[in-house]
Amino acid sequence: MSWVAVAGIGALQYQQQGAIGKYNQSIQNRNAQIAEQEAAQIEKQLEFDIGQFDQQFQQLTGQTKVATLKSGVTLEGTGLRILRYNAEQAEIQKSVMDYNSKVAVGKKMEEANFARIQGQVARQQAKMAQINTIARTGTSLMNMK
Repeated sequence: MSWVAVAGIGALQYQQQGAIGKYNQSIQNRNAQIAEQEAAQIEKQLEFDIGQFDQQFQQLTGQTKVATLKSGVTLEGTGLRILRYNAEQAEIQKSVMDYNSKVAVGKKMEEANFARIQGQVARQQAKMAQINTIARTGTSLMNMK
């Protein structure tokens, strides 16, 4: 094999390794974008869920008031305690929903960060392969007589 052929094959391999590294990095960057979009969707879903919860809670509160007054009990004492308890439980439930949402968003953001790191690693591996190709090609050219 001539030195021109060895150098040509080495150059072609070098280019392909660089292209593969860039491609793999772009895939991981896209995965990171998707994870960030999913995090944003989780936040939007929380807003929707809390809105729905508030509507249902308003209905429950209205039904409780009507049932309490219909039974002849005034909105003092026990009736008031029931309404207060329900309001406290509603706030606890909304806090749980908020917490769960923040945990899910945090996981998605970590997923995005990890994908970017994987992309950087893929790019660095391609660069190392390119260096290895240059070294092998140079060694082959030097050993040719």
